[in-house]
Formats: sequence, structure tokens, C-alpha cells
Amino acid sequence: MLLDVLGFSILIPVGPRLVQNLLGPGTTDGQAAVWTGYLAATYAAMQFIFSPILGALSDRFGRRPVLLIALLGSGLDYFAMALAPSLGWFFVTRVINGISGATMTVANAYIADITTPDKRAAGYGILGAAFGIGFIIGPLLGGVLGNVNIHLPFYVAGGVTLVNWLYGCFVLPESLPPEKRGARSMKGFNPLNVFAHIGRNPLVAGLAFSMFFLNIAMFCLHGTWVMYTKHRYGFDTIHVGFSLFLVGFMAAIVQGFLAKRLIPALGPGVIGERRAVLFGIVMAAFAYAGYGLATESWMIYTILVVASIGGIANPAIQALITRSVKPTEQGETQGAITGLTSIATIIAFFAGPAAFEYGTAETTKPPFNLPGLSYFLSAALCVVGGTLAYFATRRIVRAHASTIPGPADGPSTPA
Repeated sequence: MLLDVLGFSILIPVGPRLVQNLLGPGTTDGQAAVWTGYLAATYAAMQFIFSPILGALSDRFGRRPVLLIALLGSGLDYFAMALAPSLGWFFVTRVINGISGATMTVANAYIADITTPDKRAAGYGILGAAFGIGFIIGPLLGGVLGNVNIHLPFYVAGGVTLVNWLYGCFVLPESLPPEKRGARSMKGFNPLNVFAHIGRNPLVAGLAFSMFFLNIAMFCLHGTWVMYTKHRYGFDTIHVGFSLFLVGFMAAIVQGFLAKRLIPALGPGVIGERRAVLFGIVMAAFAYAGYGLATESWMIYTILVVASIGGIANPAIQALITRSVKPTEQGETQGAITGLTSIATIIAFFAGPAAFEYGTAETTKPPFNLPGLSYFLSAALCVVGGTLAYFATRRIVRAHASTIPGPADGPSTPA
């Protein structure tokens, strides 16, 4: 996961600038953000279609072969992106990379394979730490390389991803033994089946749709960060890379080291996981509003550090979901959640850049001439996601409380 994240995070500081170059002179920051959003939405649409397929295939044939095929396709595609002569060619590469790049689905299922339910929050925290470390190195490296040549990060990303593929070939073991693999079902290949699958379990459905709104909020930020910081604070590729370096550094600390300590400290089992989810969402809402209100670049860095503590929410949500799913359905469930994430990404990469373009347009009148308009939208979406999470998890907390014996029941019997 670290090498996978490193591969695509190298591109973040330079992608919108390359789009602006391909569009030609006179392209505004808002227009560049909108077209970058279209590219990201194309990538997400492919992930929506193919993530359930990868999840179902990994349930049937194992996690390892699916990861290897996907990584090989992504690595070769980065080289094609570096050579893109036009914006149309760039769209073709996004289609290919979206098909082969849905490895998070299989990685999440892999974690569920090799951990017990009470250890999964820590397991997903380690996965989050790997994601964070990739973001520590990737954007900073991309910013530095992009300052030398805007195409160079794409070549490096391709090389890193192919190294990742070699690691999978020679080091990574299979996590799902043949006796635990489910029968191949064509229903698992249908991306629209995502809603039917997660709807079978009220907790999974509630948390999945909570994540849906939270992901829209997050990807609204992703879709505008490079152009927003350039427009408002004059960030170049190096400054953008450093800001994302800070995000990754804090994510690695919080999800890799603090999450496995903070979540149990908030309460036993599902109690602590629920509190971690709600706390993280509240922190995120305040952070988005802060990004939109910040008038100086140093404020952005302060908010990034404080808001990172809310990163304990993601491993807690994943732990709650995997508690309710059978081992043979982990891949399908994670594929369904990734499918919903892809839909959220599509919506966000239309809505976020559109809000940014509207908020920065010269013709926009007060009170909507706000560069941070997309971040206020993100804060509102967090409120919706938090409300869904609150009601979805209330049921599991009640169920957990009913299993704790009262004074009249005598001592509990070990299971």
C-alpha cells in the first residue's frame, strides 16, 4: 500500500499544472480545476465499474493474483501519461488507470483475512499509516521533481509501481486459502449490485452511506487543493508537495501509532470504535470550515496538524464494518464500499471544482465570491455523514450493552 500510494501521490502536485499546460495559455485556475475534476471523475467511474469485479475475483481466486495484475497495468499506464500529447490522450490513460487501480478494495479484504475482529482496527490503522507514509514521500517528491520537469514525476510513478509489482511477485504471500474462497458469482461483477449487497446489513449500510458523504467532502478538497492554494496563497509545486507531506506525516503518526491506543482508550470494543468515528467526523467538519476561512498560508498548516487527530475515524469505521461480515464476503463488501467511494469521487470532482470556479469567477457577486466555497460544502457534508454514523452505530452499541451481564446475572462465562 505504501508503494501504491507513493506511485499516485507523486502526481498530485503536478497533475493540475499539466492539465493547465495542455489546455493552453489563458486558462484560469478555476477552468484547470474543473478539467482536472473531469479527469478524476473518469478515473472514479472506472473504479466504480471494476472495483466490485476485483473484489469478487479476489474472493474466488485469491487476493494476490488480482493485486499483481492491477499493479502491472497501473505501472505501464503512468508511462503513457508522461507521454500524453493532448488532453484527450490523458483521458484515455485515466480510463486505463481507473480499471487497474482499484487495489484498495483487495488490500482491505487482505487485512480482514489475516486479523481477528478485535485486532482489525489496529490492522486498518497500520494500513492507514502505510497510506500516510506514501503521502509523506510522494507529494514532496512530486513537487520537487515537477519543479525540474513536469513530466518527470509520471516516469518515477511508473517505476515505483513496477517495483511494487515485483515486490508482490516475490514477497507478498496469499492471504485467502482455497478452502475459504467463495463460489464465483456473476452478481458480484455487477457494479449496481453494490447497493443490494450493503443493504443486507443495517450497520454496514448506515456506515457505508456515512462514508459516502464523508468521501464527497474529502474529494471536494482533493479536487481543488492544488489550484486553491495556488490561487489564494501563491503555492508552487514544492509548496503544494510540502503541505501534502505534512498531511501524510500526521496521518502516519495518528493512524499508525495513536489510533491503536486512542480507540481502546475511548471505550471497550465497539463503544470505543463508535466514539472514534463520531469524534473524527466532528474534527473533519471544523477542519474544512477552517480551510475555507484561513486568510494566511500558515493557518492552513496549523489546521492540518490539529485536524489529523480525526484520522482515527477511518480505521474505526472499517473495524465496525468487518465485524458484521463473513470471511467469504469481505472482498465483496470492500468492493461495494469502494464502489460507493467511486460514486462519491465522481460527484465530488464535479461539485468541488465547480464550487471553486464559481467562488473565484470575476463575475460572481457577494456573498458567494469565496475561494473556499468548496470547503464550506465539505463541512456541511460532514454534518450529514456524522448524523448517519450516529444513528447507524447506536444499534450496535445497544446490542453490545445487552451482552454485558448485570449484577443479578452473576459473573460472565468466557465464550
